[in-house]
Amino acid sequence: MKELLQVQNLRKTFKVSAKQQKVQKTKERIKVAVDQLSFCAYEGEVFGLLGPNGAGKTTTLRMMATLIKPDAGDILVAGTSVVKNPEVVRGKIGFLTSELKLEEFFTPNYLYDFFSELYGVDKETATKRKEQMFERFGISKFAEVKVADMSTGMKQKVSLVVSLVHDPDIIIFDEPTNGLDVLTAKVVTDFLLELKQKGKTIIVSTHIFSLIEKICDRVGVIIDGNMVVCDTLENLTKDKCLEDKFFDIYAERVGEYNEK
Repeated sequence: MKELLQVQNLRKTFKVSAKQQKVQKTKERIKVAVDQLSFCAYEGEVFGLLGPNGAGKTTTLRMMATLIKPDAGDILVAGTSVVKNPEVVRGKIGFLTSELKLEEFFTPNYLYDFFSELYGVDKETATKRKEQMFERFGISKFAEVKVADMSTGMKQKVSLVVSLVHDPDIIIFDEPTNGLDVLTAKVVTDFLLELKQKGKTIIVSTHIFSLIEKICDRVGVIIDGNMVVCDTLENLTKDKCLEDKFFDIYAERVGEYNEK
């Protein structure tokens, strides 16, 4: 199988403010968010990043998406370095996060056309793709409605569609169903499976075990910025469900830290 994404010895730290030190009850002035993290993702697979809040999942995805720079290490996206050529990488990926905020004054029509032009998609292709995607997600009748007047679920659908205007081969989702009602969450989940069937490489960060079990081929478990387990879903769940397996891994890891 062809490796489309390679994460190589990734490290990222952040300064801890005096206020954060007080809240977190620590004297540490540097927080290690990601530490020597390495893994790969293959063409046509869904790779799931699983871990508790603060494990480093979102920081890792933001580095993949070139939103922040690693302190050390690199990420190769279809052979292109996020450190050396971030502009090229941005044209190869789609990135969706629940924190993505669309400008509320604009409409889905305007946003789709704007980002299509930004990514250099020709007008004929953009128009055809917009019609398909708007119909697929039920956006058509809201095409001229301002984002400010939409429901949370519809905003998420528009965000998803806008993130994929350039039809990228590598798609990164940070908590794609977070905060969504069950119907909208199913629409998004089904679409992820469709993308997988089309041969897209998908990276999903989530804490929802059922989502991982439904769509992922391989899983990486991150705890305190470290990749502690990386294996196929089949291997991880051969003797117990993913949730039970995760808590076994977590308890073992936390025990190691406590002994130190």
